[in-house]
Amino acid sequence: QVQLVESGGGLVQAGDSLRLTCVPSGRAFTAYTMGWFRQAPGQERECIARIGRNGIFKYYADSVKGRFTISRDNDKDTVYLLMNKLKVEDTAFYCYAASPDGFESSAAASSYIYWGQGTQVTVSS
Repeated sequence: QVQLVESGGGLVQAGDSLRLTCVPSGRAFTAYTMGWFRQAPGQERECIARIGRNGIFKYYADSVKGRFTISRDNDKDTVYLLMNKLKVEDTAFYCYAASPDGFESSAAASSYIYWGQGTQVTVSS
C-alpha cells in the first residue's frame, strides 16, 4: 500500500520556522515530481512548491517565494519543505503529493496521483 506520510506541522508564532517532511512508503518516488499543496479555510487548494525528479527544477508560489525552500534527498526518498519567516496567512492544511509527470507538466493538482494525509500548520500573531 502506497503511503505518503507528512510530519513537522504544528503551532508556531509569526516569524518562526518549521520544516515539513514527507516519507513515502510502498513504492519509490525518486522518479516523480513532488509537490507541496496547502488549503486554508474558505480558500482553494494551491500548490506552493514543487520539485522535479532530479531536485534541480523548483517552483514556488509568489506567496512563499524567498521564505520557503523545497528539497529532496533521493537516497532517502524524502522531500522537505523548510518554511522560514512564517506569517499568519501561512496558516493552512499542508499536503504532499506525487506526480508521475515531468516538472513542466505537473503544475496542476490533477497531475498528482498520490496524496499524503496532510498536516496542519498554524501561525499565531
